[in-house]
Amino acid sequence: MLKEERQRLILSEVELHNRVLLTDLADTLEVSVDTVRRDVKELDTEQKLRKVHGGAVSLGFTSLPAVNNNVYALEEKRLIAAKALNLIKDGGVIFLDGGTTCQELARIIPERLSLTCFTISLPVAMLLLSKPRVEVILIGGTLSREAQITSGASAIHGLSGIQVDYGFIGTGYVDSLHGLTEFDWEVVQVKKAVVQASRKTVLLCISEKLNSQHRYKSCDIAAVNTMVTELPPDHNRLNPFRDHQIHIL
Repeated sequence: MLKEERQRLILSEVELHNRVLLTDLADTLEVSVDTVRRDVKELDTEQKLRKVHGGAVSLGFTSLPAVNNNVYALEEKRLIAAKALNLIKDGGVIFLDGGTTCQELARIIPERLSLTCFTISLPVAMLLLSKPRVEVILIGGTLSREAQITSGASAIHGLSGIQVDYGFIGTGYVDSLHGLTEFDWEVVQVKKAVVQASRKTVLLCISEKLNSQHRYKSCDIAAVNTMVTELPPDHNRLNPFRDHQIHIL
């Protein structure tokens, strides 16, 4: 495989999943970790992604909320956010996860809407601060420099004491049989706490992530009440999820 093709595939994986491990990239490309590390370093120098310890993150994932030009599949994520907005009612209590799709949902919440919103995401909290009738409650914990979300025991403890109407979450990987999965154990523990704290769990997910999985499970697919993608609800790619009695938007 030529270097140019290899780097295109690396960028594709980073943009789709926001964060990837060098070891996973090496397995996918069937090359050494050292080769992937050199490619990632070069792409970082070219400002196409950001190199972090043991992996890489997309530039859109690390940008401030007001700067979204680098967000992968931005139009698809905006469509997902617009669909999800219909679930939010005046006077509701919700949770908004980290990630670029949840940021787009936070961005379009109307200023007239009265709402209480819990979040572990610093960018989401900053976006919501511009909404005069939204009470923003940031769940504390260890703050990730890359993802700009809180995690750890403090975040899990904070989530254990709340109950929200809707928990809007993202995921790195989703499959109708294996459920929601991630490569980050700490992130998975927080996702589990969010599901427990939500009367209804709403998954916001671009269709490219369907039928993918990783090593750590956040929850079974049955724990998801509603799944929102950019696809039409009757699209045949969603049939395996429909079989699990999930409401699809």
